[in-house]
Amino acid sequence: MKIIDFRFRPNTPEIINGIKNSAMFKAACQAIGFDARKPQPLPEIVADLDSRGVERAVITGRDCETTYGSPANNGSVLEFCKAYPEKFIGFWGIDPHKKMAAVYEIVRAVEEFGMKGIAIDPYLAHIPACEARYYPIYTKCAELNLPVFVTMAPPPQVPGAIMDYADPRHIDQVARDFPELTIIMSHGGYPYVNESVYACLRNANVYMDFSEYERAPMADVFVQAMSTIIQDKVVFASAHPFIELADALDAYAGFPLSDEVRRKVMYDNARRILGL
Repeated sequence: MKIIDFRFRPNTPEIINGIKNSAMFKAACQAIGFDARKPQPLPEIVADLDSRGVERAVITGRDCETTYGSPANNGSVLEFCKAYPEKFIGFWGIDPHKKMAAVYEIVRAVEEFGMKGIAIDPYLAHIPACEARYYPIYTKCAELNLPVFVTMAPPPQVPGAIMDYADPRHIDQVARDFPELTIIMSHGGYPYVNESVYACLRNANVYMDFSEYERAPMADVFVQAMSTIIQDKVVFASAHPFIELADALDAYAGFPLSDEVRRKVMYDNARRILGL
């Protein structure tokens, strides 16, 4: 079966070191044992994707410079996409606190760098997804027909962030105000499981992955919903390297999905969102 991984970051040495030493994730990495992750050279990573049937992988950037002082990692997204344009699809990370500079950056990311979407992280921005500072970003993305990838889960021990920033009910408000905008909630808004399912169910333009939480408490709710009422609204994502790609694929292999649903979740839904 062909696969599109909607959240994948190559585990090169630079990426691994950058994550575990970052201002926002250093304590979280210690808590989850991230130091055990092994770096690989990029050609080896791509070969591994090929061997596992992953046709394309979406790499999302992150810009939380205002709140954590860390430079945006968009440069690495661009490097990976240039190195393997037939394998990687780039989504540019945007910091809403940069105001109109963020809007201009969206245009540049698309026109100069060929990015296919925008990525935001309300949890790390310390404002909910429905906060006014995001609305110029949504407006420009709707105008350019760009999907917006929203990180919606609270990783542990991130200083200054609170769980409410990752509540999918905020996405429900955005979907109401921007029905033309394609929104993908990453990590399923965990632990707001039922709210995430219903946000997808009641809004035609809202999708989700539930990467990192495939084996968490309440994951059975995700699986049941994915099998039935939102089978057209879920995309597979590994969240590699926080979760090993092999482990994410193994979790999905164990889900009781019909062949039709499995094909939708692992490939067709993502292909439709990305316009491939």
